[in-house]
Amino acid sequence: MAKSILSDARFHNEEAAFAYVEEQLWPQGPVCPHCGNVDGAKIGRLQGKTTRAGLRKCYACRKPFTVRIGTIFEDSHLPLRLWLQAIHLLCSSKKGISTRQLQRTLGCGMKTAWHLGHRIRLAMTPTMDAQLGGAGKVVEADETAITNSRKTKRGPGRKRPKHIVMSLVERGGDIRSVIMDHRSAMSHVRTHVHKDSRLVTDQAQHYKFPPVAQHDAVDHSKYEWVRDDVHTNTLEGFFSVLKRGLIGTYQHVGKKHLNRYLAEFDFRQNTRVRLGIDDVERTKITIRGMLGKRLTYRDSSVSDAHE
Repeated sequence: MAKSILSDARFHNEEAAFAYVEEQLWPQGPVCPHCGNVDGAKIGRLQGKTTRAGLRKCYACRKPFTVRIGTIFEDSHLPLRLWLQAIHLLCSSKKGISTRQLQRTLGCGMKTAWHLGHRIRLAMTPTMDAQLGGAGKVVEADETAITNSRKTKRGPGRKRPKHIVMSLVERGGDIRSVIMDHRSAMSHVRTHVHKDSRLVTDQAQHYKFPPVAQHDAVDHSKYEWVRDDVHTNTLEGFFSVLKRGLIGTYQHVGKKHLNRYLAEFDFRQNTRVRLGIDDVERTKITIRGMLGKRLTYRDSSVSDAHE
């Protein structure tokens, strides 16, 4: 019988958890987050019965530190081994894992589980520096409506609020999802798609004359879904997973936090098994994306926690 990954020491032993995270964030050895010192001779590990796990001291600036500082782990009282369990669960669950399920699995409070999940989603959020596509590459663009299914007081004739999400995917490459607010679809195309790309969309009016080398479209109003290699089926498949996750797992997603949920689904799509990335490697990528990212309780506002 195969050994479960959850039986690994890093999920149960604090020292092993710190060693695992240090291996991902400090591949060349410890780095002082206070002064940037990387000289191992000037960094020592503090030990003792009352010394907390992973504590080191930089003798260049004479300040103590752990690998938590400067990451989403900073100022968290939750043991690092439980953090690693939560990261693994979010990275290995195709449609996500709810706050209530995290709470039950980790044995923590609901507010802690909520904030924990959003910190991990922040680590999954890409920098979006590079554009999608390029010469000879195809980028699909499409939108879908996300309805906030939470029951709220509404006047006569008022419907549940909908948020329009636009996704762009480079075939064989990454996907990127954004909320369409005051910006137009063309503005997002200009920002995220390389001008030498071939863009494939439906016949929506807002895709006319896009700033790309070539534009092809399928006419859904005439029941045309595929014409040779002209289709948006890649995005249709992604939207199917996204909606099942948001409705079935998270259930009530408000606009304030929607971007982080989109980043979570984008991340799993961009690190899927078909690309040769398994759950373990996906977890490592998430940890390496934590440097320089922080999220306060106020920013994650537990008042919206209705999963």
